Amino acid sequence: MTRPLTVLQLLPALDAGGVERSTLEITDALVRGGHRALVVSAGGRLVPALQALGGEHTALDIGRKSPLVLRHVRTLRRLFAEQRVDIVHARSRLPAWIGWLAWRGLPAASRPHFVTTVHGLNSPSRYSAVMARGERVVCVSDTVREYVLRHYPRTDPAVMQVIPRGIDPAQFPRRPAPDCGARARVAAAHPKLAGEGPLLLLPGRGTRLKGHADALALLATLRAAGSDARLWMPGAREAHRSGYITELEADAARLGIADALAITAPTSAIVEAYAASDLVLQLSRKPEAFGRTVIEALSVGRPVLGWAHGGVGELLRELQPQGAAMPFDGDALARRARELLAQAPPLPATMPYTLQAMQDATLAMYRDLAHT
Repeated sequence: MTRPLTVLQLLPALDAGGVERSTLEITDALVRGGHRALVVSAGGRLVPALQALGGEHTALDIGRKSPLVLRHVRTLRRLFAEQRVDIVHARSRLPAWIGWLAWRGLPAASRPHFVTTVHGLNSPSRYSAVMARGERVVCVSDTVREYVLRHYPRTDPAVMQVIPRGIDPAQFPRRPAPDCGARARVAAAHPKLAGEGPLLLLPGRGTRLKGHADALALLATLRAAGSDARLWMPGAREAHRSGYITELEADAARLGIADALAITAPTSAIVEAYAASDLVLQLSRKPEAFGRTVIEALSVGRPVLGWAHGGVGELLRELQPQGAAMPFDGDALARRARELLAQAPPLPATMPYTLQAMQDATLAMYRDLAHT
C-alpha cells in the first residue's frame, strides 16, 4: 500500500450544492482509503456530515469577498506546514486565490501539490483564471475542458484531467415504466398532476436560468395538440422567490395551463418523482458544466429532453441522442417531446457515470501527483 496522504480541500462554505457534495464524496473516499481528509471553509450545515465521514474541518471564511480575506493567507500557509499537507485541492475561485497565495509563499521544496477543480463555466476573467493554475486542473466534463482551453490558452493541456461527476446507481435504481404506483402517489400529493396523460418533470431551483418558461410553453403546445400532459416543477417554489413564482403562475394562466401545473418546493423523494414521470426536462438557459439530472433520470429509466448545449448536450449526445433539441427552438423542443412520448428511446443498460468511478479517478490523480 502506498503511504497515506493528507489532502486539504478549500471551498467557501459547507451548506448545499454540487461543490459541497463533491467535497463530501471525496472526503468519504479518502478516509475509506486510509488517508487524511481536511477541509477549510466558513462552515455550514454539512460540517457534521463531513465529520461523520471522518473528515476534519477548520473554519476560515476564505470565500468572503472582502480585502480582509487576505488575512487568511498566512493562516493557511501555517496550516499547510503544521498538518504536513500533501495536496491542496481548491474548488472555488476566491478560496483558490487564497490557497494559491499561501502555497506560493512556501519554499518550493516544501510546498504541497496544488490542484483545482473547475466545477462551472464561470465568466472568463483574470479572477477566474486562478482555476487553471493547478498542477492538475480537474474538469467535470469535456465541455469544461474545452471551455478552459478556449478562454485560457496558456493552460498546458497535459495538466488537465477530465473526471466527470457521478451518481450511486443504488440510490437511483431502475424503476418500471410506467410506474403507476409512483404516479398515483404524486397525484395524491399534487392533485393537478392527476390524469391519464403524460407527466413532464422539470426539477430545479426557482430561477429563470432553469428554463421554467420554456417548460410552460412546451406544456401549452402539447395540450393545444390534444394531449392531457401535466407538468411538475419541484424546487421552483422557494420562499425568497415569491415574485418569480407569481410571474410563472401568471404565464401559466395566460397560456391556459394552470390546472395542469404544479410548482412546488423541492422534493426529498426525487427518485419517486423520476419514477412517476414520463419525460424529464433539463432546459437550463445557461449551459451547465455537467448535468446531474440527466444521469439521475436515465439511471431510473426515464427519457430526458434538454437543450443541446453545455454538459447536458454532451451527456445526451452520448447516452440518449434523441433527447437533444436545438437550444431555445420551441418548435424543435415540442417535436422532440412528442417523439419521446410516442416511443420511448433506448436507454443505457448501465450508467457509466458513477460515484465510484469519480472517487477512484480522483484518488488515483492524488496518488500520481504525490509521487511525481
